This record gives sequence, structure tokens and C-alpha cells, in this order.
Amino acid sequence: MNILDLKSIMAELFSDRGLSEFWSSGFALTLLFILFLVIGRIIYWITRKVIAGFFIKFARSTASKFDDILIQNKVPKVLSYLPVLFLYYETIPTLFTDISQDFAAFVQNITESLLIVLIIALIRAVLKSVNDYLKTLASFKDKPLDSYLQVFMIFLLFVGGILILSVLTGKDIGSFLTTLGALSAVLLFIFKDTILGFVASVQITVNDTVRIGDWISMPNSNADGDVISISLSTVQVQNFDKTITSIPTYKLISDSFINWRGMSESSGRRIKKSLLIKSTSIRFLKPDEISELKKIDRIALLVEERQKEIEASNTCQKKDKSLLINGRNFTNLGLFRYYTQAYLQTHDQINQNMTVMCRQLAPTAQGVPLEIYAFSKDKVWTNYEGISSDIFDHLLAAIPFFHLECFELSPTLPPI
Repeated sequence: MNILDLKSIMAELFSDRGLSEFWSSGFALTLLFILFLVIGRIIYWITRKVIAGFFIKFARSTASKFDDILIQNKVPKVLSYLPVLFLYYETIPTLFTDISQDFAAFVQNITESLLIVLIIALIRAVLKSVNDYLKTLASFKDKPLDSYLQVFMIFLLFVGGILILSVLTGKDIGSFLTTLGALSAVLLFIFKDTILGFVASVQITVNDTVRIGDWISMPNSNADGDVISISLSTVQVQNFDKTITSIPTYKLISDSFINWRGMSESSGRRIKKSLLIKSTSIRFLKPDEISELKKIDRIALLVEERQKEIEASNTCQKKDKSLLINGRNFTNLGLFRYYTQAYLQTHDQINQNMTVMCRQLAPTAQGVPLEIYAFSKDKVWTNYEGISSDIFDHLLAAIPFFHLECFELSPTLPPI
């Protein structure tokens, strides 16, 4: 017995109760329609229990996280709709064939479209599960997997949309593709950012420009922090104040930015700071002052050797040393520079395999800059700042021993 026969039997029963043919057929159609909806709901409940139970039992018996991720992304739930839609596809349109073939065909097209939507949803859930699983692997943690998933989903939705339109209108797919070809300029304009983002994400991956977890600085976009996601349209950066900045993906190709990965992967983090020495405090040292500085362990040997060398040179050239400016002499800034270099070379937190230097820069209106250029072994931000501060604390405390002064702005005096 098919569905139409069942419908006829029910219509005859209503007709025997004195109802007209129109109302008998209408009541029979309505009851069967409700019946199939109820059956569909029961089938969905049963299949969901069975499929979900199978997935949960299988997930508990395996060590893999993939099956757990499938459950989290509701793959069993989506699968549970398939039997229901197949039931509706086979039964619902048939109910209307004796009323109107066109309406029955329309209902069938609706159910086919729902099947296409369900299949797309199932593919999306599976792909998202694969994407989430790959993110748990160390080799894929820093890859922009989301952007590739989005590209594939755009393509899948495009194909699904064409199929649904083709089913609903009864036209072949080729006619839709021809129409879209004519509208290609409009489509390119609408999806300009998406296309630029896709090209940018491919270039970022191929050139290994940015990875998830990299610290980047992009002043034009007010971004300075760690990259937490790379998608087709945006790159999200969690700044150090915990705010999140979203940058269009293509801007990482068109605009300049700083990626601190090289520092993170190197053997040290650079310290590059200056002390501003007051120029009027720089002078030649007197013999008694030199003798006092010989007591400083770090430069005692150097001062002794250089003093012999300077005295020998002055004696050989018969320089008049009644004035300090004649001949070769020690300066307090020069000895402080040597002391700073020696201090850095014996510091246990400075990487001695990288550049370690104390240099004098061009004088400025604020004094003579004495720059420290070295690399700390510890690259963790808080530890790095502590090391840098300790170094400059020591140097600032050591400056008076060399009869030097740091530059400071004089306070503005109130008018008399």
C-alpha cells in the first residue's frame, strides 16, 4: 500500500461520516502531513540517541581527541537529521501529487534544497572539527588554518547556492554560471576584501611572515601584542593591555609592521639605552684622582697599564705637563666608558656571545649620550626590564666616583 492509497482510505472514512469530498480529502491530507511530521520527529529522536550514543561510547574508548571534537561541533546532531529529511523527501511531495503536480514538484524541490543545506552543514561541521584538531598539534598551532577553512566554506556555499537555485528554478547550472560570469566585475567589487584577504593569507603562509603567537607591532593600527588568530578577513592581535585589535589581513602585506619573532628565537634581547652626561662635568683627571680610581677593581689593571703608556709617550715627546691639556691624558668620561664596558663584560645576565658595547654618541643640547648596547640572556619582558634597570641603577650610582654628572632639566623658578 502506497501513500496515495492510504490517503484515499482515510478520505473515504471521512466521506462515510458525511463530509464532502473536498473536506474529506483536506482532512486526510492534513492528518497524514501531521502524522509524517510526528514520525519524523520520533525518527530524529531515535537516530540522535543512537548516533550520539555511538559517538560518545567510541570517544571514551579511544585516546584520540578528534572524536571528542566531532561531538563538540555537533556532527552527530547534524547526522541525525539525514533520515528525517530522506523520509520527508520520499513522502511529503507524494501527498500533493493528486492535487497539483506543480505544487508537488515545488515541495520536492524544497526538500531537495533542505538536503543540500544539511549536507553543507555536515561538511562544515566535519571541516571545523578537522581544523580544531589540527590546532591541537604542535606543527599546526601557528598556521592560519581558519583562513583556509573560510576560503573552502565560501567556495562550498557558492556551489551550494548554485545547486539550490538550480533545484528551485528547474534551470541547469550552466545558465547560472553564465549569468555570474556576466556579473563578475560586480562580484569582484563585492568580494574585494575577501579576495585580498585570501591572497594575503597565502602570502603570509608561504613567506612565513606572521604566525599565531608572534609578537607584532603595527603603530598605524594601534596594535602591539601577540597574534591570536589569522582568518580570511582579519588578524586579531591581543595587546599587552589585554585589548584586542583587529587588522585586515591584506594590511600585513601592504603596510609595514615589526615582527619580534627574530628576537624571541635569538639568544638574547637587546638593551639599547643611553645616559646623558653633563658636558661641563667632562674634564681631564689629576694624578691624585687617577690614583683614587685605581682602587676600582674593574679598571685598576687597565688604568695602571694605560698610565705607564701615557707617561712614556709624554716623556718621549717632552710634553709640558704643568698644563693638563698638553700631551696625552686620562678623561673622566673615557675611564667611565671603560668601566662600563668592563662591567657589562662581567655581568652574568649579559650574553657575551652577542654584541656588548658602550659607545659615545654625538653631543646634544642635553649633554653627551653614553649608550649601552648589549643583549640580555633572559628574553621574558619582566625579567628583561629588571636586568636593564639593575644595570642602569649601578651605572647611575657609579657616575659620581668619576666626577661626572648626569643632565637634568633645571626647575623653572617662579617669577619674583
